[in-house]
Amino acid sequence: MAFKFLPKGFNFFDLFEKQVDCAVNSAHCFSELVSKGTLDVDSIKEIQDLEHQGDEAAHTIIKQLNKTFITPFDREDIHELTKQLDDVTDMINNIARRLLVFKLIGVDKKLVEFASVIEESTHAVALAVKGLRNMKNSKSIQEACVEVNRLENVGDTMRDAALAELFETATDPIAVIKWKEIYQYAETVLDICEDVAHVVESIIVKQA
Repeated sequence: MAFKFLPKGFNFFDLFEKQVDCAVNSAHCFSELVSKGTLDVDSIKEIQDLEHQGDEAAHTIIKQLNKTFITPFDREDIHELTKQLDDVTDMINNIARRLLVFKLIGVDKKLVEFASVIEESTHAVALAVKGLRNMKNSKSIQEACVEVNRLENVGDTMRDAALAELFETATDPIAVIKWKEIYQYAETVLDICEDVAHVVESIIVKQA
């Protein structure tokens, strides 16, 4: 037969969970990094390593998706879920690298708060994604998705407040440019987490 079914020993869920664990661990490292305010190179490298691990998992999923005839749910949803999970870790890595490039030293309370919310959101995303192994958990999956959506709204408010304060109080235009990008990137992480939640919700609806 020309078609290939699920290869023995291959499990899409294992790799989804690897991706989301990379996101959770990246968020934790990022939170620790900004709490120190010292541009710790080891922490930045750890975030970069996690981003590479997430990329490897994403590449493996896409490669296998092109070979496999039977999948646990729609191929388009698998592709989109993989992409969005990868984007979460990518964006956290981007912020960490920007902090290094911009040489932003010192603890910024607003960014620390952002990092905490990002960490909460990745944990909620992990609950939603890991729940996909068993669709009987649809209620808890939906609750996790609702929490991700709530945290994205919190992020919108935090970004607007941070930018308003920045534009009102900062006297160095270069600093304004740097911090504006950092705050917007931080909120974008929460946007992407929400995108993951939307994909998960779509999968649940289709599987109902």
